[in-house]
Amino acid sequence: MIEIVCNYKIPIKCREDSIVRIKRLRNLELTNRTEEGRRGLSVVITTLILLVVAVLLAAVVSYYATNVTMTRTNVENVRICKDHIWVNETGAVAACKIQNLGGKDILIDQFSVRSIEAEWSSVYIYRVPTGTSQTADLNVTSSDSLIGTLMILFGKNYTQATDDIPLISGAEIILYVKNPGNIQLDDIGTAVNMGVTTNNAKYITESSVESGTDQ
Repeated sequence: MIEIVCNYKIPIKCREDSIVRIKRLRNLELTNRTEEGRRGLSVVITTLILLVVAVLLAAVVSYYATNVTMTRTNVENVRICKDHIWVNETGAVAACKIQNLGGKDILIDQFSVRSIEAEWSSVYIYRVPTGTSQTADLNVTSSDSLIGTLMILFGKNYTQATDDIPLISGAEIILYVKNPGNIQLDDIGTAVNMGVTTNNAKYITESSVESGTDQ
């Protein structure tokens, strides 16, 4: 039997490369383990962040809804209805009902017809008693009927305005204006704007000029 003896020696360079590879494999294994640990931690943190964000969003939405509700209950809301403008040979009369439907009191500081401000001396008001409402339409009248500082018109006591008109929340007034906005006979059938101005806003409606004669 022949024994073969191999005296071949692994070069130093190869041994160093092997050591380097082993170290790289170990480092790679450690890195993978670390990343797995980090991924696990990141899922927990992400879940917590999502929960916190959800709670904050719910709180913001709740606050916003509450704020909107409180604001809406105090918002100004004025309605002009039963509006008429009559004209005949003696002059013109504008009439309407003004309601304060909002949650706060208002101050009417201007009434205009055809964008022309009416003098307070030409404005007559009737305050509808609290708990009642003017449901019937307003009666045709002529400018000759609007005289004096106090007058009775269709069974109601009207007062001549002297300054801005306060109107509490939920209240309504009937308003007649003598000779407003340069309305003439040839305006019959024409749409004319009628406006109420408060400290915060201006409310406008349109009304067709009607004949104030009996026939």
